[in-house]
Amino acid sequence: MILYGTNPIAWSNDDDQSIGAHLSLDDCLSDCREIGFDGIEKGHKMPSDGTRLKARLGEYGLRFIGGWHSTNILATGSTRDSEQAAMDAHIAMSQAAGSDVIVICECSNTVHGNDQAAVNDRPVLSDEEWDRFMAGINDLADHAASQGMRFCYHHHMGTVVESADDIDRFMAAAGPNVHLLLDTGHCTFGGADPAQVAQKYMDRVGHIHCKNIRPAIMEQVRAEGLSFIEGVRRGAFTVPGDPEGCVDFEPVLRIAAEHGYAGWLVIEAEQDSATRDPLHYQTMGHKALRQMARTAGLDQGVTA
Repeated sequence: MILYGTNPIAWSNDDDQSIGAHLSLDDCLSDCREIGFDGIEKGHKMPSDGTRLKARLGEYGLRFIGGWHSTNILATGSTRDSEQAAMDAHIAMSQAAGSDVIVICECSNTVHGNDQAAVNDRPVLSDEEWDRFMAGINDLADHAASQGMRFCYHHHMGTVVESADDIDRFMAAAGPNVHLLLDTGHCTFGGADPAQVAQKYMDRVGHIHCKNIRPAIMEQVRAEGLSFIEGVRRGAFTVPGDPEGCVDFEPVLRIAAEHGYAGWLVIEAEQDSATRDPLHYQTMGHKALRQMARTAGLDQGVTA
């Protein structure tokens, strides 16, 4: 079964909370209900208590998909116990809200949330750091799996897992309880081919983010040494179906269908909601993604 979701960063950004400050949570959720989404990921305007979050989303007929959790495995002073405790709090919130998905990204050294840092200046790990990082990831994934959670690692611009080579190295060292969150936009921005990544790893993909890229702005961010956040402001990201975008979603969706992928397709496409109306863009993305998923044979029309 395929479910269609979104992320509130299309309305109100988490990294720069001035983006979308004019919109309320109700604005976001009422748009989602009007568009017809099945669910939504976590955003900073949502309740942090899982029971309250589930009830709040339920008012709009929405399910809680899951939320981002930052690991700090490579931070000075980080311990196995401290990392597990931090993740356990997130798991407890997620389960209370009705989710079994946890979105993971190592953020001890990321630059994607730093407006003063060029996204090009992202961290690159030594062999020793890779070993320490992957030992921590595998330990946390096993710990999450023991609680019935699907541990989905998000390769992401400005972080230690960004490029095609990074994804390959990560997946080669990842244990059986580590799933890949395949993000079409971050693949493209990081220099990878989303279809090639899908072909290699779809059997291990636990979650899919359908993000589109405006190539001219992506190239501008790279060439001018801009921050990730500045790229968001300028419109580097957009939704499936936007004629300004360059991502080819259909091969990824076909591969997902061939491998029996079941779960969420999430339109995670952060834009400046003051200049790019989220209702308009998310409606465009939802309509286009559903059509592409059906054409690809992924969406068989089964509902829950």
